[in-house]
Amino acid sequence: MRKRIRSAAALLIVFCLVLLSGNIGVDAKVILPKASGKAVNENSQMVIDYSNIDKGYVMVKYKQDTKVKLKAQVACPTGVTYTYNLKAKRWATFPLSEGNGNYKVTVFTNISGNSYATAGSQSFTAKIKDPLSPFLTANQFVDYTSSTSCVKKAASLCKNTSGEINKVKKVYNWTIKYFTYDKKKAQTVQSGYLPNLNSVYKSKKGICFDYAATMTAMLRSQGVATKLVIGYAGSAYHAWISVYSAKDGWIDS
Repeated sequence: MRKRIRSAAALLIVFCLVLLSGNIGVDAKVILPKASGKAVNENSQMVIDYSNIDKGYVMVKYKQDTKVKLKAQVACPTGVTYTYNLKAKRWATFPLSEGNGNYKVTVFTNISGNSYATAGSQSFTAKIKDPLSPFLTANQFVDYTSSTSCVKKAASLCKNTSGEINKVKKVYNWTIKYFTYDKKKAQTVQSGYLPNLNSVYKSKKGICFDYAATMTAMLRSQGVATKLVIGYAGSAYHAWISVYSAKDGWIDS
């Protein structure tokens, strides 16, 4: 979020709504990650729980209390490597967003400057039962539970609503009316920022990342497969969502 977004118009989370096949029950289940402990690589510094790779996610925790910078990398079968920040003594969930194949998860601790030492790593082959699973589960970038304010709001908005298209419309319309774009935050937000969804909900304002993360949590909690996408929209660093269509696949802006 280092680039300045020049106007509130740039905030709009652009995505196409197409007719989605199938219906989701009105009592959609909130799917939350769990460190099951069935498949674990653990040492004195860190633990990697890969018990639920068939569900599309892996969990990592740095065990020691430290103030040094911590990072995790997820190397994917497509050749893409995602790098995340970690907080000590907290579980972090990372999606296996590139589908089936060979992954490697590595945990790093900062030595000095931009130098990092490896605390531990784990390789595995993922065979994900449902390819949409990584986009229906909470993770580090979209962190929520059933008690998160926006998730409860989604349950209220979508009560007695069937069909993904109707849920998307309700969540989108509510989001753009409820929040005000925070220009000051857009100008001062630091690299590595992650939305706290309850804080964003309470403040009623935010940047594009806040809007997109909120909508992603709301829709996932209602059984609608949703990607949070971060990248450039023109010259501005931006965040938006992509919704899955059984007919046309992922519909991006």
